[in-house]
Amino acid sequence: MNRIGCNLLAGVFRSFDIDAVVMPTYEGLDMGMEYTSGKECYPCQVTLGDVLFFLENERKRLGSDFDAGNYVYFMPEAEGPCRFGMYNKFQKIVLDSMPEFSSVRIGALSTRDGYSLDGLVDSSKIGILRRAAYLSVIVADVMDRLLWRVRPYEREKGAADHLIENATTAMANSFERHAAGGTFSSILDDFDDVLKKGAALMDPDIPRKPRIGVVGEIYLRTHVLANQDTIRNLERFGAEAVNASIAEWVNFTTYERLLELENRVATSLKTRNKARLLSDVKEWMGYKIELFYQQRVQSGVYRRARRILDIADDHRVGKLNRIVRKYDLYDFRIGTEASLSIAAAMSYVEEGYNGVVNIYPFTCMPGAITSSIVKPLMQRLGVPYLDAPYDSSFQPGREGSLRTFMFQAQRHFIRSRKSGARRSEADAQKAAVLRERSAP
Repeated sequence: MNRIGCNLLAGVFRSFDIDAVVMPTYEGLDMGMEYTSGKECYPCQVTLGDVLFFLENERKRLGSDFDAGNYVYFMPEAEGPCRFGMYNKFQKIVLDSMPEFSSVRIGALSTRDGYSLDGLVDSSKIGILRRAAYLSVIVADVMDRLLWRVRPYEREKGAADHLIENATTAMANSFERHAAGGTFSSILDDFDDVLKKGAALMDPDIPRKPRIGVVGEIYLRTHVLANQDTIRNLERFGAEAVNASIAEWVNFTTYERLLELENRVATSLKTRNKARLLSDVKEWMGYKIELFYQQRVQSGVYRRARRILDIADDHRVGKLNRIVRKYDLYDFRIGTEASLSIAAAMSYVEEGYNGVVNIYPFTCMPGAITSSIVKPLMQRLGVPYLDAPYDSSFQPGREGSLRTFMFQAQRHFIRSRKSGARRSEADAQKAAVLRERSAP
């Protein structure tokens, strides 16, 4: 899904003696489509094709030594109402239908327990593993933001991509060396070097470009091959783009559990069920502490990174919830990624972005909900907006849509700068008047 994040997480696992490799992706799409009906989400076809392609190549490589029972496919899931929660069940059915692959297991981490990693390692190491895994997610998010901040302004074309390719390997090795020992400061020191190298690639003479905020379904908006490299194409047409982060979703799953437990506590109070109340409050406190820790780590890494380069900050899930309540747009209790996408789109507007792109699989319910709410809202606000649904096809009008959108974003950028200059001039005049009035 996220190539940087996957490699860093694999490095964390290897640090704990878990033999983790990152599978090649998108090379087995034909195999994924062969074993699906077309009614599934597009990411289901991609991920199924990935695992079939990988296993088939392993079988050919190892020959008679191949043993499917030696493989565990690491696959998260989410609560409904979303078909993503059914991926691992369906994929296991497909694997079970193939005698050569039927003994492959799927490690299906769930939002139900906040993606608990229990069972992967000895229980005494679970805490460190979870913290290291979460840190790898944050570092990967910041590396993405480093790439998106530098690439539109790089002195030498391709330099930012080359840096990130090398840095991904270096940071994966850093996590592999230090994660199990809990020496996260060494990892962050290594990361500082990456950020400094990235900042040095920027040409200060290139003027600032229109900023585009990207939202949407987590897999497709992050998987550059499946979304036909939308962010790179936006940059090609003059944008500086920022995508929603992976940590945003991880924090959201913890926040969802908090909201659910708040409802349970309220019910226990009404029914005067003391035993249930104590249990719910204890569990609520656990998730409250977990969310506090997650956001503290996230804020610390971003703060450290922003001392070196002015990357875009991340959205706090509590702030996103306040935004949807403030504008009465949605309700986090409904769930799905629409909660985050709707709120993040409005947050981009408040932060002065010049356009919003919504990337989602064709037929995706949360994506369609987001579009139905955000599109008319952006029209009323005068902010350029683009729906970018994808399946496996290449649409001939896609480039035209992106070009048109970026033309609108450029006009919005120019208008915003002019109005900002007028506001600054008016503020300066007001300040001068105030100084004159206060003069003796």
